[in-house]
Parts: sequence; structure tokens; C-alpha cells
Amino acid sequence: MIATTKSLRLLACTPVTASRPLFVFLPGMDGSGALLQPQVAGLSTGFDIRCLSIPPDDLRGWEELTEHVAALIQMEQQRDPGRKTTVCGESFGGCLALRLITRFPKLCDQLILVNPATSAQRQPWIGACSSLTQLLPTPIYQLSTFSLCNLLIASHRVSMPRRHQLLAAMQAVRPQSAAWRLALLKQFRLEDLPLDRVPQPVLILASEADRLLPSQREAKRLARFLPNTTIVQLPNSGHACLLENQLNLSAILKSQDLFSDLPASTLPISAPAQAAAALW
Repeated sequence: MIATTKSLRLLACTPVTASRPLFVFLPGMDGSGALLQPQVAGLSTGFDIRCLSIPPDDLRGWEELTEHVAALIQMEQQRDPGRKTTVCGESFGGCLALRLITRFPKLCDQLILVNPATSAQRQPWIGACSSLTQLLPTPIYQLSTFSLCNLLIASHRVSMPRRHQLLAAMQAVRPQSAAWRLALLKQFRLEDLPLDRVPQPVLILASEADRLLPSQREAKRLARFLPNTTIVQLPNSGHACLLENQLNLSAILKSQDLFSDLPASTLPISAPAQAAAALW
């Protein structure tokens, strides 16, 4: 499979603050990081935040994605050696995060998985959707994203502007790329990764109202593979939980002592951070 010539990038979501721990977000199938935007204000009080941007036509395989993303993170770490690094993977990005931490065991100090799509290999519809999606004309594919968007969210918890934001991010991905990423999820197998040798603390956020994947059950399965895991259940949340008005990722991290470097109070988002958030 030939990959795009465009580059993977780590985008700065806040003004660069080398004195703070590095927070690297690995996005879901959309590859844009749009789902993190509502959480940036809270996280920016204690983290120097980067978001992986995957080109809409990207067709890299797992190995190449893993190597390139690791190189990008290492470049950021070299700018200020010694600071802590947190990697947060959401859905598709959760699978990538697990490949990163097993391929490069010293790359990060703690790992956060948000409804990781590690169960996709066992879902019959994934293979069928991958085969069908690559055959769809772009207008039909974009129409299909409306139905998928409704499956991704708990509609009563996500504002209309954020729904439009998610939909735009989904429609930016080309049908062939969407099909390819679904195929990658179909290939992903936890059993192929040495997860029992991961010493870092792992926090898994599992939505109980996820209509796309069995995230609650999968979190318990992951905990059997990863020796140092904490699960936080999100009772009313959908798959794209980071978009929800009621979810505060920074507060969850504080409650789990993964946010120890932050001040106790949450500072208002600064004008530069607002400008960075407007990238999405």
C-alpha cells in the first residue's frame, strides 16, 4: 500500500511551555484531534499539549505509523530533556498508543486510553464496512457519516457546534483512507503485543453508553493484559466522550494522581490557547 507524501505532524494545541510535562494526543479515525479541543483549556494549565495530525489521505501501515510517531515524540522530548511525557490515545489512537509503548518502552511515563478500539478485530461489521467504504463515491460516503456521527456520540451530552466539528473532521477523511484505517483496526491483535511488560501506569476511560464498541467490557479485558491499569467508568458517555460538556479530562486525571504537577485551581484559557484551539 502506497502512503501519502504528506507528513505526519505534532501540532501545538497551546503556547509552547517547555517547563510543563508533555501531553501527546493520538486521535481517532478522523486523524484531526478535533475530539480533544473541548479538553484543551483544562489540560493546558499543567501540560504542554501536542496533537498528532494524520493527513486525510494517509495510507501508512501500523509499523510505519508507529515509527514515525515515535520519532516525532522523541523530537519534542529532545527540546527539553527530562520532562515527563503522557501519551493519550482515543479509539484508533488507543491502538496506536499500545503499539508505541510496546515498541518503544521508554517513550512515555504514563498512558491514557479513551475507549480504545482494541476490540474492533472481533466486530464482524468492521471488515464489511472497510470493504464497502472504499467503493463509495465521495458524496455517498459523506452522507453516511451523518449516521455514524449519531452512533459516536451521546447526543444529549454534545452541543450542536461540537457535533458539526466532529462531522467536518470525519468528512475530511477520504473514503479510501477511512477504509484503510478500518482495515488496520481489523488487523490489530492485543495478543501480538507484549503488554505484560508495560510498567507504566495506564488509565482507561470506558464509556458505558458506547454504541459503537463494547468499551466497558474491553477495558476489563485490557486490564488483564496490562499489569498497572486503572479503569474509570463513564456511566452516560458515548464513544466520542471527550466532546461531551459534562466530561472534564483534567479533573479525572487529578482524581487519579496523574495530574500532580498542576495547580489545584483551573486557570481560564489564555488568548493564545484560544487561538490554538481555533485550529480545529
